[in-house]
Amino acid sequence: MSSRTVIRGGLVITASDEMHADVLIEDGRIAALAASGTPAAEAWTAERTIDATGKYVIPGGVDAHTHMELPFGGTFASDTFETGTRAAAWGGTTTIVDFAVQSVGHTLREGLDTWHAKAEGNCAIDYAFHMIVSDVNQETLKEMDLLVGEGVTSFKQFMAYPGVFYSDDGQILRAMQRSAENGGLIMMHAENGIAIDVLVEQALARGETDPRYHGEVRKALLEAEATHRAIKLAQVAGAPLYVVHVSAMEAVAELAKARDEGLNVFGETCPQYLFLSTDNLAEPDFEGSKYVCSTPLRPKEHQAHLWKGLRTNDLQVVSTDHCPFCFVGQKELGRGDFSKIPNGLPGVENRMDLLHQAVVDGHISRRRWIEIACATPARMFGMYPKKGTIAPGADADVVIYDPDAEQIVSAETHHMNVDYSAYEGKRLTGRVETVLSRGELVITEREYTGRAGHGTYTPRSTCQYLN
Repeated sequence: MSSRTVIRGGLVITASDEMHADVLIEDGRIAALAASGTPAAEAWTAERTIDATGKYVIPGGVDAHTHMELPFGGTFASDTFETGTRAAAWGGTTTIVDFAVQSVGHTLREGLDTWHAKAEGNCAIDYAFHMIVSDVNQETLKEMDLLVGEGVTSFKQFMAYPGVFYSDDGQILRAMQRSAENGGLIMMHAENGIAIDVLVEQALARGETDPRYHGEVRKALLEAEATHRAIKLAQVAGAPLYVVHVSAMEAVAELAKARDEGLNVFGETCPQYLFLSTDNLAEPDFEGSKYVCSTPLRPKEHQAHLWKGLRTNDLQVVSTDHCPFCFVGQKELGRGDFSKIPNGLPGVENRMDLLHQAVVDGHISRRRWIEIACATPARMFGMYPKKGTIAPGADADVVIYDPDAEQIVSAETHHMNVDYSAYEGKRLTGRVETVLSRGELVITEREYTGRAGHGTYTPRSTCQYLN
């Protein structure tokens, strides 16, 4: 039994085109596009017709940086794969790439198997995995080859968090050399964690314990220094590099310089760095703890440099780094010691809407919105054109988006499993109306009609964005 859906009358927006077109979906895939009102489009018949008149028809978002159920600082991220993927769907995201974690002393395989067990049968939308490499040794390096072969083609390393995830320059170089051979992409958390730990210790000794000091000790210069070092190590290894959650103008400058030299160096930023700042970290009564994440929020003047980087393609992707911890009972672990506040913000539900607001505000174009939120993350991580576009043969991951609807972001109405919103009270223009994942309705006119277990694991090819 084949199933057919037609979406009629909308403005189809991809990274490369905008067109008034009808979309034919057959058996979970995009079968055809045709200009609205033409005989070709009018001839289509289907069991289900969706009227998108006055709406945008866009590819489902691809969020390439989430942390569901991540163990951190003695607690766990508060969203499960079930609650987190449901919230993602509400926000117009139809694919997440989460991070499986290798623990020190354990194999990559053990970490990957653990994350498969967490996600399998629980996701409302499709998912894939990156691999956090915490313990570089000869066995790990061999395993990297095997993982690339089975569709886990990106490996995250940390220049921060000594004693937890940290890799030294030698370990980083070895992993980069391996990825240069096997086609993998190294993702780097670029902060000088050794130096930051000294500054943390000194701040606490001075009695500087409030959340705002989290931003002050994790200095922009130490993000820039680590970014520069990662670029040079990648250059030595002959490997591509993807720097995650870029927050500082000085780090953007390092990426821009490397790209001007023709290097395969890429940068991701996140909505929190585009819309929030150290003003939030300084909120009184420990409220600032809600905004503790790493890299940290920066002073407002950094935002213009991030927007410019997105316009000039020195930054290519906006992901969320969604890693929620409740204010009550989790963020509060750091009362009296900012270094014990779990690092992370909720945002998987807000990304597509915030970036549409950026279109409304004139920061980016509509096509650039789709490029940085859908198409490029799919290309960067080997899922294009199955994901990230609306074209014949692509998965029917489609969002009907109302560009004129108004909403106020609030924890009272969001669907993430966390007791606050990082964007509480923010007014936005634009809202998701209907979401299809592989042709199945997950959100139907602002009602959840999906189910846990619909989402399937998606193996990935290697990076499709290289020079």
